[in-house]
Amino acid sequence: MIIIPARLASTRFPEKVIADIGGLPMVVRTAKRVEHLDNVVVAADDEKIVEICEAHGVKAMLTSTTHKSGTDRIHECATLLNLPNDELIINVQADEPFIEPEVVKSLQTKLKKLQEENEEFIMGSCYNAINAEAAEDPNLVKVVLNTNGNAIYFSRAKIPHNAGGGAKYFGHIGIYGFSKKSLQEFCNLGDAPIEDIEKLEQLRAIYHEKKIAMVKVASTGFGIDTKEDLARAIEIFLK
Repeated sequence: MIIIPARLASTRFPEKVIADIGGLPMVVRTAKRVEHLDNVVVAADDEKIVEICEAHGVKAMLTSTTHKSGTDRIHECATLLNLPNDELIINVQADEPFIEPEVVKSLQTKLKKLQEENEEFIMGSCYNAINAEAAEDPNLVKVVLNTNGNAIYFSRAKIPHNAGGGAKYFGHIGIYGFSKKSLQEFCNLGDAPIEDIEKLEQLRAIYHEKKIAMVKVASTGFGIDTKEDLARAIEIFLK
């Protein structure tokens, strides 16, 4: 199951998820990029998003307006859908209209492997290599990994600091995967100060010592965080 959390009242860029990109609202374009991979539903915080999605043949459900993160929103949606505990759920961000289907497939494969290995907590995400200049952008989240390929930390800051030279930088791609059971466990975790400080929901898992398995992918997609990003996206679709 692919669930796309969509919030109309975005703090940094209000109503961006319904902004037009090449004739389709952003959230609809994102959904249509991945709809051939699995069942897709949009978890919305406003009836306006639901109506727009349904008008374009995309299934959508209304969820609470009070969720702290997109992951909390997809958990409500998964609960309303009564998904089984072993269902693998992919959280694709509504502002990722360029997400490559191959990226989603890579994460699905990793989650299935974790499930086959009987991991108690199943959570995964993706990253790619970026250069030092790109790492300066606070809108591009960086991740540092351990020897097992699990995330140690995520930050909007440029990490790791290159004091010793030779630093390599990895950019986090805004896609998450869980088993339904682990999704519920994540949402029941207590407050995590670093999540609020960085405004990065995945830090909740790290704060509570949960593993986030990371998958390296080749991706040229980008999320729409600013009006400049939107203008760039529109230009790409007009070519």
